[in-house]
Amino acid sequence: MANPGLELAAALVSPSSNLIGRPVANGSLVYRPAAAAMNSNCDVMIDFSTPAASMALQNAMGAKRIPMVIGTTGYTAEQDARLTALSRFRPLLISANFALGFEAFTQVAFGFTRQLPGVEPTVVEAHEHSRPGTVSAPSDLLAKGLQAERSSVMGFAAGATTVVTRRKSNTAGFNEVRFNLGSCEVSLTFVVHTLAAYADGAISAAQWLVSEAPAIGRFSCADCFKTR
Repeated sequence: MANPGLELAAALVSPSSNLIGRPVANGSLVYRPAAAAMNSNCDVMIDFSTPAASMALQNAMGAKRIPMVIGTTGYTAEQDARLTALSRFRPLLISANFALGFEAFTQVAFGFTRQLPGVEPTVVEAHEHSRPGTVSAPSDLLAKGLQAERSSVMGFAAGATTVVTRRKSNTAGFNEVRFNLGSCEVSLTFVVHTLAAYADGAISAAQWLVSEAPAIGRFSCADCFKTR
């Protein structure tokens, strides 16, 4: 791991994974399955997997208090409620997008829409694997957040925020919020150049969980900014 002061303690995979027993990044650690009897002697865990695998890991953790950063998306309402219940045992920081800087980008967009709630925003997303008409979890949450901010200021329910999905080659991530004011337009853009941005953000969130030592509970990336 390139980050000074950090050491990778384990790499957990599904019990059926063909990676089990193989070296991690040609190092001395090997991939191993998550199990109830696993030794989880670490300061924080990061989970980017599938909903089923994520819930299995949570169940294997039991009542352990190890802080966890979760970037998995696609949970059902029941699974999401289960995560909230499990946060009574340990701090869980859950987000749909850990790209370094994305939360600040989101907060700027929310701040702008609070200033001009009558302007209907449009969310645009694109990356090389985008499927037109399919909205990602981060863009869906961004759109719903903009709608909620506008509704709060105006005092009545704002219309749903339009989301446009495009495919863009050689792009790890592209998010834009447009505000059309008629005679002018404001555009806020967030571009991810490499997938490392997501790893950097997750590690930053993990360091916050450890250094700030929040009480047990459920947190989001927005909470990281509240203590700065």
